[in-house]
Amino acid sequence: MHPDLNLFQYINGLAGHFKFLDLLGIFFAEYMPYLISLILLLLIFWPRKKWLENRLMVALGLLAALIARFVIKTVILSIFSRPRPFITLENVHKLLLTPLSENFQSFPSGHAIFFFALSMVLYRFDKKLGTWFLAASTIMGIARIFVGVHWPSDILGGAILGMITGWVVYECYQRQHERMNAMMLKLFKKG
Repeated sequence: MHPDLNLFQYINGLAGHFKFLDLLGIFFAEYMPYLISLILLLLIFWPRKKWLENRLMVALGLLAALIARFVIKTVILSIFSRPRPFITLENVHKLLLTPLSENFQSFPSGHAIFFFALSMVLYRFDKKLGTWFLAASTIMGIARIFVGVHWPSDILGGAILGMITGWVVYECYQRQHERMNAMMLKLFKKG
């Protein structure tokens, strides 16, 4: 058997047995992005002594995430179409609804590529904060397998592509950081 299939069946096989575990999986797969977004929003305003750095970090993180999700994933989808596990396999514990139009857009995971790109930029600015975001992204990715909407390789591929995108965006910023900081000061000038 294929390792991707084995791992999917093991993780997804844990679903459907305990209501609490299913609810936890659904929360991490579906609602964790909103929690991460709320934390990101809070970072824009707090702590005040790091307002410029935090706003720059959030802006670059979102830029990397958007490039990863809407450029890189779109290019891959124009070349490669992969069905989701519940399309290919019988007896999948599918705990989330997905749009029909996305049934053949499994690789790479849009959630993984977006949130790992964001997390990598945050990690490059602040290792402790970035580690928390990377952990949250990992949990979200595993939960997307648990609820039956992604293969493990979809998550791994999205994570790798997202982290590379985040790394590249941060490196581009490093080459132009003085100019970017001046631009951000003008944009977010303190009143």
